[in-house]
Amino acid sequence: MTAAVAVVTDSTACLPADLSGRHGIRVVPLRVVTGGLAFDDGPSALSGTLEAEHRRDPRVSTASPAPGVFAAAYAAAAAAGAHAIVSVHLSACLSGTVNSATLAAAGAPVPVRVVDSRSLGMGLGLAVLAAAEVAGAGGTPQDVAAAAAATSARLRSFFVLDSLDRLSAGGRLDPGSAGLGSGLTVRPLLHLREGRVSVLEKLRTPSAAVRRLEEVAAEFAGDAPVDVAVQYLGQPERGTALASRLELLIPGARRRYLAEADPVILAHTGPGMLGVVVAPC
Repeated sequence: MTAAVAVVTDSTACLPADLSGRHGIRVVPLRVVTGGLAFDDGPSALSGTLEAEHRRDPRVSTASPAPGVFAAAYAAAAAAGAHAIVSVHLSACLSGTVNSATLAAAGAPVPVRVVDSRSLGMGLGLAVLAAAEVAGAGGTPQDVAAAAAATSARLRSFFVLDSLDRLSAGGRLDPGSAGLGSGLTVRPLLHLREGRVSVLEKLRTPSAAVRRLEEVAAEFAGDAPVDVAVQYLGQPERGTALASRLELLIPGARRRYLAEADPVILAHTGPGMLGVVVAPC
């Protein structure tokens, strides 16, 4: 049965297909361009032809969905029986996706509320899941949008990278962090602050950065009930090991998620990203 309020998001939420399908969430893909070829973002985007092109030319760029792509998703949701739509997306400070969704919403067949999550990856994903739960319980469009906004406002996203080169080159790093430069003599621990990526701390080694990542996630969680999501790029064993350690450090987590980040995130962080999202319930 279709909920009266449909929830739409974009592919940077990194929600596994079974999870988005279970909650009836419609996912609009961003575009990934490498080697002169363009593909829809998604879990399998860096396979086959795109993977070969990426090996040949590692430079990757991305593009927001066109308003027409959102318009088609909204029309499909309305045709399936939705009376309203809540569309929740990655931070407007990092992408034009919110703007595309807003343009499409103006001509949608049912009312559409666009929510800027001011987040990315599973931070966005957890906000979307919160919205979908309220929608599934019969919530109003206001309730559904409020659930997404409240969850995104409460959560924190922390992550470490192998290099800041791509973030700096793409203009996604907060200008206040620019002094680190591109050649890493330290390993930064980053977080999302006010919708932008910024450096939280500087560590000396990769292992120290991962240890500190675990510590700040556990410190933020405290003893309160939380949801925890671990994300990784490449080397899934690193994500699994981090998730296992966090089970000990945050034993009271309500729900736990482990997901590979999408190629759009790869394009702006490079390989080796490892992150944790903690969302108070």
